[in-house]
Amino acid sequence: MVRSAVHLIGLDFGSTTSSALVARARVGHHSVTGRMELESPEIVYRPEPVFTPFRNDGIDADAVDSLLDRWFASCGFAPKDFFAGGTIITGLAALRDNAAIIARAVGDRLGEAVVATADDPCLESWLAFMGSCATLSRLHADRPILNLDIGGGTTNPALGLNGDVLATGCHYIGARHFQVQPGTYRLTAISRHGRALLAALGLRHQAGDTLNQGSLTAILDWYAGALEASVSGDRTFFATDAGRMHEQVPFPGASDASITFSGGVGELLYRHAAGEPMPGTTHFGDLGIDLALRIARSPVLARDLATLVPEQRGRATVYGLALHSTEVSGATLFLPDTGVLPLRDLPVVARLAIDADLTAIGDAVVLARRHARGACIQLLGRAPGQDIVKRLGEHIAQALDRAPAAGGPLVLLLEANLGKTLGNYATDWGRNPPRLIVVDEMPDRHAHFANIGRPRDGVVPVSFYGMH
Repeated sequence: MVRSAVHLIGLDFGSTTSSALVARARVGHHSVTGRMELESPEIVYRPEPVFTPFRNDGIDADAVDSLLDRWFASCGFAPKDFFAGGTIITGLAALRDNAAIIARAVGDRLGEAVVATADDPCLESWLAFMGSCATLSRLHADRPILNLDIGGGTTNPALGLNGDVLATGCHYIGARHFQVQPGTYRLTAISRHGRALLAALGLRHQAGDTLNQGSLTAILDWYAGALEASVSGDRTFFATDAGRMHEQVPFPGASDASITFSGGVGELLYRHAAGEPMPGTTHFGDLGIDLALRIARSPVLARDLATLVPEQRGRATVYGLALHSTEVSGATLFLPDTGVLPLRDLPVVARLAIDADLTAIGDAVVLARRHARGACIQLLGRAPGQDIVKRLGEHIAQALDRAPAAGGPLVLLLEANLGKTLGNYATDWGRNPPRLIVVDEMPDRHAHFANIGRPRDGVVPVSFYGMH
């Protein structure tokens, strides 16, 4: 069954650039899995990326407002038109005050339609993989692919197989730790991580100095070595003081995987590999062009550069936000009161098999009910027998009776298509009034938090963040 078209939005604010994207998709059943999902996405608005507006060390709030007004005026959609979407704020833009300014500006315009997430490195890695090479990964289903999303402040690796992300990480390796006057190598700013790297390399530079060729080579070689160590899983590299400082989330390595790239540096890499003209010296005011050229000389990193090219060569995160950040519930969800939605920032307190020990499920229900705003429990696995579903529902009802009262609802996220059935058993077919929502056909996303949007055509959007 195909339902009405919906619109999705992604907004990406990074250390160097910011991007927006609007897509249209239809909600329908997948022909193979039967799961409800977003089908045939079509990009309907994609402006060119712009430099993230900074003023001194902080975000320029007025410039952010102007940028958002320009995007929303030109895309032609009102906030009510969006089914779901996401905003991710990373790198220098994710500093506490900066993130608050951006999130508030987005919220003023889009309200509850879009989730704003600051500095969620594993989510960023996941989104970049999905936006860059999920299709490529499914095309080469037996071939592990490692995507390196390299931007201004971080590199976010994600390993996937057949379109599924298996591992993620994050390193403070990027183009903008050393900012320079465009067209020159005269330093205008050095990040905290950049200063630490200079110290580790025995180099003495500060803003106003000009990087000489020896210093530039040493910096780029260290970055390339760090990326090679991440790919190979060389933990000795990250056991050094400089290595530890540049590692936000450890990555286990994937030495046998094919390698793709995304992010601003990734886009430059593919331009170079295709023989396209490169921008002039330090055109973007950082070392992004130099870093791309250095990576292209690495036999470890560049081994698949010419033969495995993602469809989206650069703006992977914003594609991932718009097209992959939202899951769609099944049409048999248990939702007695639609007025409780949307629900934001619900902790996922447990991930259990749907046939897990009933004591464990009862303990999870009690834990969830301690959260005043509500909480989620993931129940994983395909449909068990009817007797198990009935017993599970009755046990959840007993646990709800024993659990302390809380203001927010308990949300069960089911992988199976059993929302109404389980909800009815757990509420004794509506005779018991506990605030319970059962959202079915939800894949396991290994996340700490979930957001559930308003219903449309009998389904609800669900997004996850705080990825494991």
